[in-house]
Amino acid sequence: MNKPTILFAVQSHELKQSIRTVLHHQTVELVEAMTCREVLKYFQATKPQLLIIESPCQDGGDTLAIVESIHEKDRRFPVILVTTRGSERLAISALRMGIKDYFEYPFSGRDFIDSIIKFLSPRTLQIPNSLASNLALHQPFVGSSHSMQKIKTYLQKVAHVDSHVLITGETGTGKELVAKFIHNHSQRSGKPFIAINCAALPDSLLESELFGYEKGAFTGAQAAYAGKLKMSDGGTVFFDEIGDMSPYAQAKILRVLESKEVYPLGAKQSVALDIRIIAATNRHLEKMMLAKEFRDDLYFRLNIARVHLPPLRERKEDIPELLNFYLKQFNQQFGLSLVGFSVEALEALFDYHWPGNIRELKNVLETVFIDSPYERISRCDLPEPIRGREMAKGSSDQSDRESLLAALSAANWNKSKAAEQLQCSRMTLYRKMEKYRISNKKAY
Repeated sequence: MNKPTILFAVQSHELKQSIRTVLHHQTVELVEAMTCREVLKYFQATKPQLLIIESPCQDGGDTLAIVESIHEKDRRFPVILVTTRGSERLAISALRMGIKDYFEYPFSGRDFIDSIIKFLSPRTLQIPNSLASNLALHQPFVGSSHSMQKIKTYLQKVAHVDSHVLITGETGTGKELVAKFIHNHSQRSGKPFIAINCAALPDSLLESELFGYEKGAFTGAQAAYAGKLKMSDGGTVFFDEIGDMSPYAQAKILRVLESKEVYPLGAKQSVALDIRIIAATNRHLEKMMLAKEFRDDLYFRLNIARVHLPPLRERKEDIPELLNFYLKQFNQQFGLSLVGFSVEALEALFDYHWPGNIRELKNVLETVFIDSPYERISRCDLPEPIRGREMAKGSSDQSDRESLLAALSAANWNKSKAAEQLQCSRMTLYRKMEKYRISNKKAY
């Protein structure tokens, strides 16, 4: 099978090296245009499946004009724009130009790979093996805790119906991954999955980006644009951070849910829609409704199948499985063969409260791998906020032991109730009991 070809026009040295590092292990052919002015020549000669281009061009070329010329030849050709000097104006111009994705440096390598996979897969007969393995790795269901088992079982049921879904949970718990799982296991899996970041979509662009427009509908509308909702027809639309959606946008989306149609700008008639909505938020929508910050009619439309993802601090028994999962992933990504963690490192990772949840845990391990520890990850390899908690011994240990004994006593030595009172998992409670030599009603 031929490798998919990516045309690459980036001149900023730091940005170029970053992208080359991310793509180093991927089974793709990277064709580099040394200047932006050469992009059109390479585009015609190599017939790539994707263009990655920098803005502004270092050689004085007009990035958006180049993209416009390409889209005159192939309106659906995917372009990813990267920049070291991002702005809202550039992002809006890119969206209006039909550029598929936009990354401001520094950006997540994982998000960048996911974007490439998304745009290559419909245009190639088969996803390259290394890209497919990366996609398989990037899934939310690592963990065998009781709470995760319940979620997995419920999601299988949700995937096989066509109801709208509301996913709640703190930042970093994997809400978009759950949305992708539901889509990929549903009857809509053969149709598009389109994610929309509600917090990043200004009201001024809402209708044109979501509902589309006809040619000539406004200045700069040189060709008709279907809009993201129509582009996802038959598939799934994921509204991420819907709690940050403005009242104006809420009213527009509610209208779409009720009528199952949209009116593109400049159109004389409506366009029918067949989409499933999955929405996610880290905010408390019920409180927002009471404060009149979120429409109750939209809430009830969305809150049919409800999925709540618990924070990592409430399922710390899943940490070993998560660590092994990411250890394998980063060994592959960085070309290393680390064998695991020292006891002290594991204790520090267990004691940490993980406010950023699984995303933070993953980022911590990636930070460790960048510095290439030798064979086994030790506590000193971990970032200071994590290893520092374990290094603070003495009086803090005594206070922790006394708090543990007090909770056990108050709960009449019921471990579940004591763990709930201490806001920790049963596994953490048992581990602390062993650490402080506490056994049932006897401390020694």
